[in-house]
Amino acid sequence: MPYSNSYILENYEELYTIQYEKNIEDSIEEQIEALRDKNIKKYRVKTIKCGQMLECEIYPIWKTGNKDIGIGKKKPSREAQKNLNDKNAKKKVIRQINTNFTNEDIWATFTYDNEHLPGSAEQAKKDMQNYIRRLNRYVRKNKLPALKYIYVTEYEEDEKKGKKRVHHHIIMNFRGRDTAEEIWDKGGRTQTRRLQPDDYGLEGMARYITKDPKNSKRYTTSRNLKKYSKLTIADNKMTKREAEKIAKNQNIASDIFEKLYEGYIFNDIDIKYSKFVSGAYLYVRMRQRDRPQKRKENRKSRGGLEIGKEQSTDSK
Repeated sequence: MPYSNSYILENYEELYTIQYEKNIEDSIEEQIEALRDKNIKKYRVKTIKCGQMLECEIYPIWKTGNKDIGIGKKKPSREAQKNLNDKNAKKKVIRQINTNFTNEDIWATFTYDNEHLPGSAEQAKKDMQNYIRRLNRYVRKNKLPALKYIYVTEYEEDEKKGKKRVHHHIIMNFRGRDTAEEIWDKGGRTQTRRLQPDDYGLEGMARYITKDPKNSKRYTTSRNLKKYSKLTIADNKMTKREAEKIAKNQNIASDIFEKLYEGYIFNDIDIKYSKFVSGAYLYVRMRQRDRPQKRKENRKSRGGLEIGKEQSTDSK
């Protein structure tokens, strides 16, 4: 909802880049001064739920326009912008994986024997597309639900043999591990494992997919992946005073956020300040208190799913 005589940052992550510094006197004084700005009207709370995980992004709303709050025309450097873009790309994948996959789903790795090594990145992509099409045929025959997946193709130089080794990782809700391995027809090794969420859901898996490779990597998702389970924005969920207290003393954050979000356990908080604007940016991660019980292993299970359309994203 727009506010008269208010200014709301849309690019808050670009501006809040200074990490909270504890026990450094100069930094503490600067941080307290940033919080005291009378132009800060309130704090906006953005809540993103992704499966069992919950994130909060909290940032100021000011009483007046950007001239009075000191933004001016300052823009982040090219390197800072690149780092922010990389960070947001990782967030997107983390949210998608936590939203769409659970410990009922699988993580598979497929490699090639020497006879079937692809001669190009385009051929490697076609190999995975053909693999998913074969899954699709299995699905149609067995009338199973729609496939959700995200896969990544990784390239490594084999110095001994002078060849570029290629392998694929895929996360998918195809439940039949043996069937998934049998459908891969390019030789090499195949391995499937059940996903194992921890206190941060499947974030570790997502960070692996988006890590910076030595050569090149491309990840592809089905179009039917949800961005998140639910997103809400509230301007009265947290008072200005509460936000300031947390920014000054993050040790109290756990109690405050667990009261705000009943049924969730506090994981951690990241507090950042800005050279250009007042106030603070708070980023909080939480997890559902009532996590599902461990899945009972069914080694005889067979499953498959229908393919959705693809969209590719380059990750460097």
